Amino acid sequence: MPRTSPSKPSEKKSDSTSTRQLPTWLHWVFRVFLWLTGLAAAGALALVLTIAVALAVAYPNLPDISDLADYRPKLPLRVYSSEGALLGEFGEERRNLTPIGEIPKVMKDAVLAIEDTRFFQHGGVDYKGVMRAGLANLGKVKSQGASTITMQVARNVYLSSEKTFTRKIYEILLTFKLEHLLSKDQILEIYMNQIYLGNRAYGFAAASEAYFGKPLKSVSIAEAAMLAGLPKAPSAYNPISNPKRARSRQLYIIERMQENGFISAQDAVNAKKEELKIRSGPDNTRVHAEYVAEMARQLIFAQYGNEAYTRGLNVYTTLNAAEQDAAYGALRKGIMDYERRQQYRGPEKFVALPTAAQEVEDAIDDALANHPDNGDVLSAVVLEASARKIVAARANGDALEIVGDGLKPAQSGLGDKAPPNIKIRRGAVIRVVKTPKNTWEITQLPEVEGAFVALDPRTGAIRALVGGFDFDKNKFNHVTQAWRQPGSSFKPFIYSAALEKGFTPATIVNDAPLFFDAGVTGGQPWEPKNYDGKYDGPMSLRTGLAKSKNMISIRVLQAVGPKAGQEWVSRFGFDADRHPAYLTMALGAGSVTPLQVAAGYSVFANGGYRMNPWLITKVTDHKGRVISETTPPVTSEQPRAIDARNAFIMNSLLQEVTRSGTAARAQGTLKRPDLYGKTGTTNDSWDAWFAGYQPTIAAVTWIGYDTPRNLGNRETGGGLSLPVWISFMQQALKGVPVMETPVPPGVVNVGGEWFYDEYARNGGVGSVGLDDKSASPAVAPTTPPPAEERSRILDLFRN
Repeated sequence: MPRTSPSKPSEKKSDSTSTRQLPTWLHWVFRVFLWLTGLAAAGALALVLTIAVALAVAYPNLPDISDLADYRPKLPLRVYSSEGALLGEFGEERRNLTPIGEIPKVMKDAVLAIEDTRFFQHGGVDYKGVMRAGLANLGKVKSQGASTITMQVARNVYLSSEKTFTRKIYEILLTFKLEHLLSKDQILEIYMNQIYLGNRAYGFAAASEAYFGKPLKSVSIAEAAMLAGLPKAPSAYNPISNPKRARSRQLYIIERMQENGFISAQDAVNAKKEELKIRSGPDNTRVHAEYVAEMARQLIFAQYGNEAYTRGLNVYTTLNAAEQDAAYGALRKGIMDYERRQQYRGPEKFVALPTAAQEVEDAIDDALANHPDNGDVLSAVVLEASARKIVAARANGDALEIVGDGLKPAQSGLGDKAPPNIKIRRGAVIRVVKTPKNTWEITQLPEVEGAFVALDPRTGAIRALVGGFDFDKNKFNHVTQAWRQPGSSFKPFIYSAALEKGFTPATIVNDAPLFFDAGVTGGQPWEPKNYDGKYDGPMSLRTGLAKSKNMISIRVLQAVGPKAGQEWVSRFGFDADRHPAYLTMALGAGSVTPLQVAAGYSVFANGGYRMNPWLITKVTDHKGRVISETTPPVTSEQPRAIDARNAFIMNSLLQEVTRSGTAARAQGTLKRPDLYGKTGTTNDSWDAWFAGYQPTIAAVTWIGYDTPRNLGNRETGGGLSLPVWISFMQQALKGVPVMETPVPPGVVNVGGEWFYDEYARNGGVGSVGLDDKSASPAVAPTTPPPAEERSRILDLFRN
């Protein structure tokens, strides 16, 4: 047999070896793949186990979020007028809790467009957003953020801002928990009320008020976009402090709103063109009732403690917003008119102004930051000064020219010989006001203070109250805290006592000099004077009050008896111990507050009833549920202080004061007869008063220095305080019909004069003091007054 070719087996062996080598390579690849897969699976399993352990450990430590179902953030205490105008708010956080149904769609759209477009599609964690954020980190797409609104709620409400792995786990767990417990609308509502947006504002409703001075329901697309840019960085995108960056982000958000179909292309164009009015200073449109708001705060704090600042309580007061504005403006004008007559005290400060324009602007900004505007009394830095013209710069860069009459209040500071401390020169910080002619006038912040209060005499409700020139400058409430001598404004209460002792408006009293020797006063002799130094002899009680004759009042109190007079004035709410039973009480030597005087005059206005002043009508929670409410008192159910006929005749006497007496300017200006009141100026013109009323409103004005000193020899209650009262009444009595007081039983008119019925025909006191030229010891105090009263007796009170 032929032998097999040796080449064959050789070829087979070669092929076999080749085929065995390929599976070996694949085998190793497969083994590596399996090894890597197993390693990855083990790693994944380890990661899952780690996360599971972490979640198992973390979940029990999650805070209880069930209270978010009834979301109650810290809400400030708010004080309102009777019509609902905001007067003040107190609390660390400005917040106005707004239900999701009341948040305008444009605001929700703006927030969703920039913060979480897929909010209503995802389950709390937006995985697409996470992927986008990851790609953005690699530079592949534009960053839009991966933190959802739900995650932000979890973070803002319950977690700190630290960036750690543990906190992130808590955040994700809380996010899922929130999505499970709450609806999307509830989560969005919490977010839009909780988020901090700068300027002490929490939530978009508070931010709308803070930045635009308007309610959230009124915001435009452009305004909503501006607000929606704040959550990312409230400081960086603050439209007040960083307008350029805020504007840039606003434009981007408007584009996002258009891209997501929330607004049309035309809407976007219009929104980008809209010029926003950003609030850059105090809200001058708000009702100025700072003293009232503080009174309400104290009353509520006394009842609720620190919870008052977090419970979202709404306090409604008796205040009338229009009348409060009128009172605020009238008192400030009266004080500034007085200040215009005073010697110029000089600039508030002097600063060195450099020559470079930009450096000058910076120096002016720094100087005026420490001397902010005070309402309409503006601050400025002098750039040029001469006897004929002052050029001054405002903080906003405006340059003002003051010439002519505008320089008159500061003439003493413009002369060549003016002392350095009052010399107006370049770098001087001065005050200016705009005149009715739209020109500028130099002025100065007043040192004098004032008070104004108005009550409804039928209920005692406070309708307007201004406790001083400026609350920020001086928080002392002069209406309720300033104990001052009332001067002649106190005389009507002495006359009221006299009516019960047989006096009538026709009783003749001698206006002749009086002298009390040391034996009567228990100290130095006392010789009181009339304000004008003149004595007109015998006159009726009516004329004596109208002319505010001191000798008449003293003789009346002599006849009544100081002790009886002291007891009588306490009927009107005055403290007897602050009105010692001496003849000086006839001239207002005691101590009163303006609120007490207003309440006292209300007794005359309402027919004789004592109505205690009150302020708060109701308190509600943040949802409007009434917590407490005050029912206005009924006049006839209150204690009677004086008889109706006493009140009627006092009305007649006080009407004479406003018609022909020291307050005749009242009826002359207001052109109505139903006005009643009395001026008052204390010794050395330390206090200037006017107290008066119309049957529907009683009001009192006081002007004086906190540390008593002379207001000026020609400054009186009629010249200083009466104009303030008239200005207020011009607003308060608009549309109020003239009222005639009905004649009560027991009063008759004989010969054009009113009398108690029993004194109408030669009854009562016919005359007093016609046969004497000095005080009778028999009707003067029978025992010397204590030492502390001697100084009061020596004070002489005028008009």
